[in-house]
Amino acid sequence: MVQQQDGNHEQLPPLNRDRSFWAMTVTQFLGAFNDNLFKQMVFLLCVDLALKDSTQDRQGIALIIFSVPFILFSGFGGFLSDRYRKQSIIVLCKVVEIVVMILGAVAFLSNSLNALLVVLFLMGTQSAFFGPAKYGILPETVRDSDLPRANGIILMTTFLAIIFGLTAAGELKEAFGDRLWIASATCVIIAVIGTLTSLWIRQTPIAQPGIRFQISALAVNPETRRLLRADRQLLTVLFVLSVFWLVGGVVYPLAINDLGKLQLKLGDAKTGRLAACTGIGIAIGCVLAGRLSRHRINARVIRIGIWGMCAALLLLALPESLPGHNVLEVPPRTLLGTYGAAVALVAVGIFAGFFTVPLQALLQFKAPEEQKGRIIGTMNLFNWIGIALAGVFYQAMNLLFASINAPPNMMFGAAAFLLLPLAIFYRPKDVTLS
Repeated sequence: MVQQQDGNHEQLPPLNRDRSFWAMTVTQFLGAFNDNLFKQMVFLLCVDLALKDSTQDRQGIALIIFSVPFILFSGFGGFLSDRYRKQSIIVLCKVVEIVVMILGAVAFLSNSLNALLVVLFLMGTQSAFFGPAKYGILPETVRDSDLPRANGIILMTTFLAIIFGLTAAGELKEAFGDRLWIASATCVIIAVIGTLTSLWIRQTPIAQPGIRFQISALAVNPETRRLLRADRQLLTVLFVLSVFWLVGGVVYPLAINDLGKLQLKLGDAKTGRLAACTGIGIAIGCVLAGRLSRHRINARVIRIGIWGMCAALLLLALPESLPGHNVLEVPPRTLLGTYGAAVALVAVGIFAGFFTVPLQALLQFKAPEEQKGRIIGTMNLFNWIGIALAGVFYQAMNLLFASINAPPNMMFGAAAFLLLPLAIFYRPKDVTLS
């Protein structure tokens, strides 16, 4: 186990020689893979209900159920990560993940969608406690000047895990059909490996050893509220990231699953690969944004990210406009087609990485040492309110589009409409990290 690190952050080892940082990277990679493999298999089962009637699509409901624990427990998770050692919380969360993955295999074996939704709720609960400790420990175990790059690597590997998870989910669903419990059982092994790697994460001092629990810790505690009222930049970043995740929740992978299975008729495996395209783009975008934002928060990178996402989403929403096209054709065509959609989804991911990496680094840098865990918990709360609203928005728009016989790819246009106010009104500024 890596020992506790005290003293100046700038005395810490560089990222490429820091075993603790890479242990954290591997740990969260395996956890993200498990989450997305299981979640995507459930989402694809929900889309199956819509093959004959699009109003029966239950993806939005599944997303809401997965999101609710983050809203309920992120604030408490932030409190715990300030009250106790973050590394200890990470290890405990990984042990809980093993139990949840075992329950997931049992739920698939029972062939009950309701049981799977219960496991989704438990997965969300485990992740709600893991997130504040994971992101809160990062600025404590790397040098301030390395924060953008560290965030880029963490986000890149997270989305690599999403790529593999989404792709594997489609392949396994086609391969095993009604025996998905076999595929889910492998998640148990991955959770065990992730628990072992978490033991190598460096211990850090407890941020506030004597802090007492208050009921306000379940949401945003008074001290954090006062900080956010005094620091409007910090509050603005929380709101902007929440809107970003609202848009991301609609698009990824819900709208992509509908595009692949309902409109392009690609099947589970190819739909999983299509969804993975966005993950590939995000992995690229996170690395590029980390390099372009080295030692500072680069406002131009953020602006490019916002407008790039809007443009790519609008392209995905365009119908085919060839002369003589039969508008009643089922499934309706898209302007980009399958391969064009794949390229556009990679672009969405790249610009998403440009947008989120600098903002997340800014949030971590601006948060005071004694409140980092609670600020990250508040960020998770804001983000998951956005994602839960994405489930509501998706279900509402899905019913609207079904009533007017609109094609599934119109959901991308609706997502771009949500993002457009940020593109117009948000004006980030450069910040030097020191």
